[in-house]
Amino acid sequence: MEENKQVVLATEKYGSGESWEYVATDGAMERRRDGRGGASGGNYIIGVFKSVFLPQGYPESVSADYLRYQFWDTVQAFSSSLSGTLATQASLRGVGVGNQEATVAAATITWLLRDGTGMLGRILFAWRKGTKLDSEAKIWRLFADVLNDFAMFMEIVAPNFPASFTLIVCTAGIFKSIVGVAGGATRAALTVHQARRDNMADISAKDGSQETLVNLAGLLISLVLIPLVTDNPVLTLSLFFLFTALHLFANYKAVRSVVMETFNEARLSIVLRRYLRDGRILGPAAANRQEPVFLDFRKTVSIKLGVRLKDVAQSQEELQLALKNNNKPYLLGLKHGMSSRLLRSVLLAHEHCTICSSQQPPKALPNKTLKTLLSLKGQWEMVCNSHKLMDQMFDTFLKGVDSAGWQTHRTLLDWDEWRVQWKSKTI
Repeated sequence: MEENKQVVLATEKYGSGESWEYVATDGAMERRRDGRGGASGGNYIIGVFKSVFLPQGYPESVSADYLRYQFWDTVQAFSSSLSGTLATQASLRGVGVGNQEATVAAATITWLLRDGTGMLGRILFAWRKGTKLDSEAKIWRLFADVLNDFAMFMEIVAPNFPASFTLIVCTAGIFKSIVGVAGGATRAALTVHQARRDNMADISAKDGSQETLVNLAGLLISLVLIPLVTDNPVLTLSLFFLFTALHLFANYKAVRSVVMETFNEARLSIVLRRYLRDGRILGPAAANRQEPVFLDFRKTVSIKLGVRLKDVAQSQEELQLALKNNNKPYLLGLKHGMSSRLLRSVLLAHEHCTICSSQQPPKALPNKTLKTLLSLKGQWEMVCNSHKLMDQMFDTFLKGVDSAGWQTHRTLLDWDEWRVQWKSKTI
């Protein structure tokens, strides 16, 4: 008997997870898995889990560091959930839960004062540091988690100081409000980085699902912990320090796993210093490994971007010196939407600071002009020659960073809003 002929009409894939083919047999069309047999129960369960907790189209729809970051973020959220249970239990004990002499009014006033001071702290922190949360997302993400642990520690020890209990919990409330602003804002910045198909909402929603699952697991374990730690401050503090150590370690690993392809001031400075030293362009992975993730309180040269004209030049004569032999006043005159000019301005500022802070020229230099800059006298003379150097190196540097995988059409540089429009061509 002649065998039925099968013709493959089409194949289809659902992301990278499933592959199907449509086969015609004697005029009938059949849909079946491509090659390798049917789906096992295990694969089906994994598929359902991925569809519930991972963004649609994973892994193509997210950045390459997504899974690594989410793993450590899950670990830190779990440990933070357990620490939070210990802090809540201590706070409730401090306001009088279980104490017959405590009044509802006193407990309510303490809680309202804590919430009120927290609201003020949230507003003030967003006002002072809101613009930094995009450009320094890693630093402020880690800072928020360290501050959160410190606030929970204050809540745990507060019942041991009845006279200062309200002051301590109000201070902890301020810290937690800062944590809420910094944590939420930096989470949004990281979501923008992870989204590869303009799917920020999907990633954020699935992140919420992951966090809810972790908090549910933490809740179940907390039901076992609470009877053990009640009226046992030594065990409470021991478990808190254990969970805190795990929390901080997981947070450090999480922010270190993020590889951003956009320039902020720290990453641009790292790439430029390497380029000025030996002419090499560091890729995003190498630069992100060197990027600081802790707040640095040391005194460094400050670079301010988008400042008022009077902060740079106090008179027309000084302005003429600033623009001497330079028909591209991008250092002072910036326009919205000109990313290459903005990047060039920051490079010039970093180059100028690198030269000013160096005791001697770097070992390897891209051209001879840089070698003479350290010997120049006068601020504006050095700026003028820095312009000339930037004219020689910028195009090459820009092509190099593009080839290395950096995104130059957008940056995370912390610009203020001052812009200048030249009214006279005879300045």
